[in-house]
Amino acid sequence: MFWASYLLAVLAIMLAWPVPVLLSRAQWPARSPFTAMLLWQAIALAGGLSMIGAMLVYGLEPIGDNLIAGLRALAGMVLFNAPTTALGFWHIFALSAAALLTAHLVFTLLLTYYRIERQRRRHRELLALLASPSAQSAGTLVINHDSPVAYCLPGGARSVTVLSDGLMAALEPAELRAVLIHENAHLSQRHHLLLWAFAAWRQALPWLPTTRLAQESVSSLIEMLADDAALKTEGKAALIKAIAIVASGSRSAPREQGYQQATAGPDALSGSGGADSARTTASRVSRLLAAEPELPAPVRALVLAGSLLLLAIPTALLVVPGLLS
Repeated sequence: MFWASYLLAVLAIMLAWPVPVLLSRAQWPARSPFTAMLLWQAIALAGGLSMIGAMLVYGLEPIGDNLIAGLRALAGMVLFNAPTTALGFWHIFALSAAALLTAHLVFTLLLTYYRIERQRRRHRELLALLASPSAQSAGTLVINHDSPVAYCLPGGARSVTVLSDGLMAALEPAELRAVLIHENAHLSQRHHLLLWAFAAWRQALPWLPTTRLAQESVSSLIEMLADDAALKTEGKAALIKAIAIVASGSRSAPREQGYQQATAGPDALSGSGGADSARTTASRVSRLLAAEPELPAPVRALVLAGSLLLLAIPTALLVVPGLLS
């Protein structure tokens, strides 16, 4: 299995640095955000699998010709006190690192979910006191706030879109519809689940460039996807004006600073707040003004095939040797 461990290590390094850096600098994701979103997910999953798999396969190399045989031998050592003399120091170290990294990733994912749910619950309690149902749109709450504020609070059947009085007064009917469609797209497309996963990935491995670049890129891509949903029924001018108005509100409303952390959901029509929000808003407006065509179907198919290949390679390196033995 020695060759599989080294190939997995090389793949993990590639997906941890050069690949995400190149993708984050590319211009084409704005032309096909859904395709780019799938590629980012493939990079994250394949990177994590390669990282853990490389350590696991290397650690099991002395006690098995393949992953399955190695795991059986390891189980015998752990459960039946079989001799461990075949394992050297670095093999035991690699196995321990693989186990600790796996546990760390799973624990961080669950901890992030717990914190998000707790913060969402508190947010709903505040909305119950401060907001009232909208007479114009079902599933929408209105808060008494002069700044233009719009965001969605995910929660399954309890999901709501929250608007401020200031926003409703500042927007024309078409612009308000664009805001509502945008926020409802976040909810219907379950964007909060993607943000939760990538937020947990970044918290677990903050030193890894992939995690920061992936979270920032995914946050921007989901806003573009929601923009595309709004454009299906509303005009581009109305959407751009709505983005600008809500962006001005996110800079003046202190509550907006912590929304994305509290909900792991998209923060209003303008993004997440702060410098990231300003960059996201600028990129979205530039994208709408440029009106570049979507990537050709063959190119999108090629990217999707590459995403599948990224997932297939580490899986094959782990599984195929065992199936062939």
